[in-house]
Amino acid sequence: MSARASAGLLRAGVAAGLLLIAGCGGYRPVKPSSQTRSRADDTSRPQSSRYAQNDDSGPGGALPDVSRIPEPVPRAEPRSAYGNKSPYAVLGKTYNVLPNASGYVERGIASWYGNKFHGYTTSNFEKYDMYAFSAAHKTLPLPSYARVTNLDNGASVIVRVNDRGPFAENRVIDLSYVAAIKLGIWQKGTGLVEVRAIDPEHPERDLAARSPARPAPAAASPPRIAAAPPPGKIHKPALYLQVGAFSDQVNAERAAETLRGARLGTVRVVEGASNGRAVRRVRIGPLRDADEADALAPKVRALGLGEPRVAIDD
Repeated sequence: MSARASAGLLRAGVAAGLLLIAGCGGYRPVKPSSQTRSRADDTSRPQSSRYAQNDDSGPGGALPDVSRIPEPVPRAEPRSAYGNKSPYAVLGKTYNVLPNASGYVERGIASWYGNKFHGYTTSNFEKYDMYAFSAAHKTLPLPSYARVTNLDNGASVIVRVNDRGPFAENRVIDLSYVAAIKLGIWQKGTGLVEVRAIDPEHPERDLAARSPARPAPAAASPPRIAAAPPPGKIHKPALYLQVGAFSDQVNAERAAETLRGARLGTVRVVEGASNGRAVRRVRIGPLRDADEADALAPKVRALGLGEPRVAIDD
């Protein structure tokens, strides 16, 4: 919960910091559910006093029936006047917002955020509704749409990206509470996912490029995003912490020996290619879960080997 709360604080700070003076983007927010609380949200207030509660959580009680909540239908929307400043910096790191979402695919660790931020302002100045399928992302344009697939169980959901974050270490996307329930990661707090952007002009491409473990259904005419089929047999992915990708073998072996000397875990040098050039990826793992990756990352940095990142292989 602490990592999610920390990410939420940073996300909210970015919401206030990325404001641009312009008109509305034309999006009509989803009407909050009956469980949405009315809150006065002053984005100029310090994060320590902005929220009604200190730690994030789910709402408690019985889980909502996510099968009754409609997934957003991707449609072309104007780029939001808020939350798209590029570049922007958080905690000393600079991020460049993508010019568009077309072709974006990334695998990594997903987290989720809930009750603490429910009803508060997102980075594009909508209200966060944890009972809607939405998400926060560091670089996708606001708003945009993506299909998020849990690589452990094959469950997937379409989300509308309308917020910035997560800025906690080694997180690729922050999901709403109900999106986390639908993917089966809400209780653990994190999960290994694939995030695949959807082009509203060509939504059938999302169906054609689905994970091999889950065959895509035939596209309807006219093309539309279909409901995800039940998961089939899933090949569990392997989680690694990648320390670097080196074109020079000597440098790769030097980094690997440093890691082995520190006894941080099994060290592998994996040969591959990037942009047509041979590379040697130095990795620790496979790891048990996101918590182990989080614990190892500062130890790698302390060795002077730079900023490690999560890597997921089939």
